[in-house]
Amino acid sequence: MKPQSQYYHLQPKNHVKKINNLVFFGVFLLVISSGVIESQSIVKTLPGFVGDLPFTLETGYIGVGESNDVQWFYYFVESEGNPEKDPLMLWLTAGPGCSALTTLVSETGPIIFNKANSTLEKPILEINHDRWIQAANILYLDQPAGAGFSYAKTPEAYTTNDTLSTMQIYDFLKKWLVDHPKFLNNPFYLGGDSYNGILVPMVLQEIYNGNEVGEEPQIKIKGYMLGNPLTDRRGDYNSRITFAHRVALLSDMIYESAEENCHGEFLNVDPKNSLCMHDLQIVYKCIERINKKYILDPVCDTSNTFKNSHLLRRGLSSLNKTAMNMLLLPQVKRQWCRGDNTLSTVWANRKDVRKALRINEEYDEIKWVPCNESLTFDYGKEAISYTNNVLSSVAYHKQLTYKNCRALIYSGDHDMVVPYVGTLNWIESINLILTNDWRPWFVDKQVAGYTMKYSTRNYNLTFATIKGGGHITSLYKPKESLSMVIRWLSDNAL
Repeated sequence: MKPQSQYYHLQPKNHVKKINNLVFFGVFLLVISSGVIESQSIVKTLPGFVGDLPFTLETGYIGVGESNDVQWFYYFVESEGNPEKDPLMLWLTAGPGCSALTTLVSETGPIIFNKANSTLEKPILEINHDRWIQAANILYLDQPAGAGFSYAKTPEAYTTNDTLSTMQIYDFLKKWLVDHPKFLNNPFYLGGDSYNGILVPMVLQEIYNGNEVGEEPQIKIKGYMLGNPLTDRRGDYNSRITFAHRVALLSDMIYESAEENCHGEFLNVDPKNSLCMHDLQIVYKCIERINKKYILDPVCDTSNTFKNSHLLRRGLSSLNKTAMNMLLLPQVKRQWCRGDNTLSTVWANRKDVRKALRINEEYDEIKWVPCNESLTFDYGKEAISYTNNVLSSVAYHKQLTYKNCRALIYSGDHDMVVPYVGTLNWIESINLILTNDWRPWFVDKQVAGYTMKYSTRNYNLTFATIKGGGHITSLYKPKESLSMVIRWLSDNAL
């Protein structure tokens, strides 16, 4: 019989289960004796991609936290230009609890699934024309423990929050740079999207503080970029209603009545305010069937796909058997929804893929999911093992305006999860000087979006919209997103 896996990603249904002390003590001794430490490997080939990879991909684990009880998995891809001089970027994927693998193979990474010709049995990978390694060396990270292939040695180590994650990300970065000294002198940028609008400015503050007190290694921090970033929970949520009105999802009458009766507050509503509650019922009826991540797309029908809730409950052998059974049935041609992670889920849970990525065989029973539900943030709900203890990162952005720092904040203008309206509101609240007013920027002589630039002291911030972009802009407008990043990293105007 195959030995049971020593590590478990906490999930909603098993988070509260008690662990027998004797069993856990035996597992702990096994962990110590097995010598699970930091590791790194160069990946030459990947299942689904024909031939050797035409880029340098490294994967590995680095321990963070007390006694390295949290093991974070990373993917590092070298720049196609001059790796020793091009910028180094650490990218944090959505979440919390979403795997960087989705970014690597579906968004900005060097490879991407060819969904037109892929099946669950035979996923096909190809070079991503709009890969961001044309602009920088990129380090993708599964964080916190429980995201992707990252895990913890103890159940307690899965429990975390915004401030603890911030310290662990900084710890990870320092350790990775010590292990990769040839990148110590590269200009460093920190990037992220969605929920990482909370974490990125906090991590940056730690980096600047560490540099100022002489911590080693010194990090050549230059700036940060954020896409559709959650920044202020209350402000970002309230801006959804304003956005819905601007894009004609709400009539003037409905919007104005809700604004007046709710006093502009749609998140923390007084249940005794009957007029407001009535207006919000009408508002929600208007927008409940809208795809919040991209308002022009239909709500994705995944009735014929694997859903995360099923994947969490099944062993990998069961998953592989189910996939094969589905493929043996007569099927119409698969219509993939934009942002559908079924392909990557089946692919990442295959044994040959895990072997290629150098996932330790001892953790075979850890199931890869795009986003771990026990960690994921949602308005009005508290995640099971991740505490969202920082309600707003605006104050951290404000502190960064006193540093020698560049910032790029961009928004897909069809995103209703974190609308550009709320992003502009908090940018204006940190009292920057507007140096370049609203104007279009172009790709292939077509309007790609609109941009403004702010500055104060040695800090400057570029804000940009991506026309027709959704919550993850590289999914909807990959060419425009890449063009924006190349120009900004080169310190050129959009």
